[in-house]
Amino acid sequence: MGYYVTVEPNVEIFVEDLNPESDSVILFLHGWPGDHNLFEYQFDKLPGMGFRCIGIDMRGFGNSDKPYTGYNYDTLSDDVRNVIEALELHDITLAGHSTGGAVAVKYMGRHQGHGVSKLALFAAAAPSLIKRPDFPYGLSRETVVQIIQNTLDDRPQMLRGFGDQFFFQHITEAFLDWFFNLGLAAAGWSTAAVAEMWLREVLFDDTSSIRVPTLIIHGIHDKIVPFQLGEVQHQMIGSSVLVPFQYSGHGSFYDQKDEFNQVLADFVNGNSI
Repeated sequence: MGYYVTVEPNVEIFVEDLNPESDSVILFLHGWPGDHNLFEYQFDKLPGMGFRCIGIDMRGFGNSDKPYTGYNYDTLSDDVRNVIEALELHDITLAGHSTGGAVAVKYMGRHQGHGVSKLALFAAAAPSLIKRPDFPYGLSRETVVQIIQNTLDDRPQMLRGFGDQFFFQHITEAFLDWFFNLGLAAAGWSTAAVAEMWLREVLFDDTSSIRVPTLIIHGIHDKIVPFQLGEVQHQMIGSSVLVPFQYSGHGSFYDQKDEFNQVLADFVNGNSI
């Protein structure tokens, strides 16, 4: 079922909540520029495997409100805290993809992992999506600046190009249209503002502060968040396991959806991976 949680005056966040009777909770944070529907192929299967699956639409995206402000990791992680408190969640697995993974990392640092017993990162954009003078991994600053400019000039065409890079496996034209429409559901200003956030903010301290068991899934063919970032996360998070997905790009949750679902389920259940 879907409902809204008020995270600040005049800002409501959309939440999809499946199998709420289960005590085994996975809270999903989506990547840019989609919404919780990116995890459709997890929500199709994991509730039937006994999990409560909760998906949040980040402010500015999907069915959530789209204010002009609040597009920084502090506020986005505060939105997550508000949802966790409103739903009275505890002992959950916090699972984030790409920018959602970066928000999850910020949540663990800023909110000391309140309510979270396990963390799952899928192609997470942490500790920095872009290369910096002391950090040789990630995208070039120029690439992100161009994404921002393309968003402001011709957002539909930007989304088309982004979708072409997202997956490694063959996808149908109909599937690409579906992905494209998820991006269109966002606001232009929030789409650009989150990309600007990638330029401004880093998460080194937040990443190194993580103490809970952490699963890192990363496609080795990822063109958006290079695989090396998953290796850096594994080095920085002492209680982590890195699972390279050999036939995946940025969207391992679809490129290898059956393997993805099984690895995630085993991790949450405490099985060996």
